[in-house]
Amino acid sequence: MDDEQLVETTIASRPIHTGRYLSVRVDTVLDADGREHTRDIIEHPGAVAVVAILDGRVLMVHQYRSPAGRVLVEIPAGTLERGPGGATEDPALAAARELGEETGCAAGSWRHLGAFYTAPGFAQEYMHLYLATDVTPIAGHVPDEDERLRVERVPWQVAVGWATDGTLEDAKSLVGMMWLERLIDAGEVDPG
Repeated sequence: MDDEQLVETTIASRPIHTGRYLSVRVDTVLDADGREHTRDIIEHPGAVAVVAILDGRVLMVHQYRSPAGRVLVEIPAGTLERGPGGATEDPALAAARELGEETGCAAGSWRHLGAFYTAPGFAQEYMHLYLATDVTPIAGHVPDEDERLRVERVPWQVAVGWATDGTLEDAKSLVGMMWLERLIDAGEVDPG
């Protein structure tokens, strides 16, 4: 069987919910054998996540996550904003915005590490991962009222270890720490 035989064709789509930035729909699809199936799809504009290093420490965010029912430790991240015409913002601009909003820091150097689907079995969210270095606090930064989180500066060795000891439980943070470890091992990043 080749990949072409795996492709499904959407023959109907029914919106279920339209929210502030997420929408849910049920698609009816036809597989290569002519059978119909339904797929629950979450539409999402995309997101960014940032591995930010300040003085040999990774900036981590403690944030309550309703679906998990508890506080999770994560790298800074956020959803791409939609413009008036529905277009999403440039991920590089969103990464800088999210780093500032969530941590009160700015970066002098940026590197796009890659992008990935966060849960392709049911969601369209495509996340761009960035490395931020030459990070400095923003003078006079005041957190947004809706940003309820706690920032922690974690030694990079500890943060990388959290990827395997169960401390980090979300995909973007796991991917970010594994990328960071690879870059440090390859001598491409000096964490300071």
